[in-house]
Amino acid sequence: MGGQDQNLQDWVGRSEERHDVLVTERCVALQAALDTGEARLQDGDALPPLWHWLYFWDIAPRSGLGRDGHPALGGFMPPVGPARRMWAGSRVSFPGTLKLGEQATRVSTIQSIAEKTGRTGRLVFVTVRHELSGSGGLAIVDEHDIVYREETGQGASSRPGDPAPDNAQWTEKVDPDPTLLFRYSALTFNGHRIHYDREYATGTEGYAGLVVHGPLLATMMVGLAGRAMPDRRVSKFEFRGQRPIMDIETFTVNAAPDGADALSVWVANEDGMLAMKGRTEFA
Repeated sequence: MGGQDQNLQDWVGRSEERHDVLVTERCVALQAALDTGEARLQDGDALPPLWHWLYFWDIAPRSGLGRDGHPALGGFMPPVGPARRMWAGSRVSFPGTLKLGEQATRVSTIQSIAEKTGRTGRLVFVTVRHELSGSGGLAIVDEHDIVYREETGQGASSRPGDPAPDNAQWTEKVDPDPTLLFRYSALTFNGHRIHYDREYATGTEGYAGLVVHGPLLATMMVGLAGRAMPDRRVSKFEFRGQRPIMDIETFTVNAAPDGADALSVWVANEDGMLAMKGRTEFA
């Protein structure tokens, strides 16, 4: 295990650069999927917070995919061995603005790799720092935490968790369905089978249904924060997943004041348990 850990540490500092055009139609399609009734985005509009996840696709050939539908590890991402991956959370700041229709660049660097042992076995935590720039310079810094959980043959059970806060000032109820999950997977070119292959999600990974994407939940949280504070610009956002949300349950997206320039945001499942928590700061 020590030699393997040393081998993984060789990936720290590894970097890659990608270029993309922030095509407006992709954001318009996400607007339709979310169906919040907001005005249709146009060329030149500011890219909404977290919608940069619609771009810079990792386009791997089908022969280069792992069993879970993700690109196989060992290229840019470290070869952690057979594992189930989860988007654990992110810390995102917005020092500038990207405009729809412009060319953008993303530089990604593996910032840290840590190996631990949890109740489900071996865990590998990888943090990737993404820096996105457009015509106006650096616009987004996204520190993305990924967890690789050892495949033990056990199902993806969830602990009871914590009750969600009861002080929400803004709440939106969401009734997810496979079409919403499919659309978000398509718009992010995310082949992870837990989001669309029910037999794989329940039979192989042990979930109760299809898993609602963590970044989709985060996008809903920051979206609610923006609608709660429509005259303020989001300057920072962070979130951490607590337990998965399935497509077979309704859930709520919630927000409450957290000081003069911030909102606490969270997602609660239909039993009132905390599924994701975060914080939005405004400039």
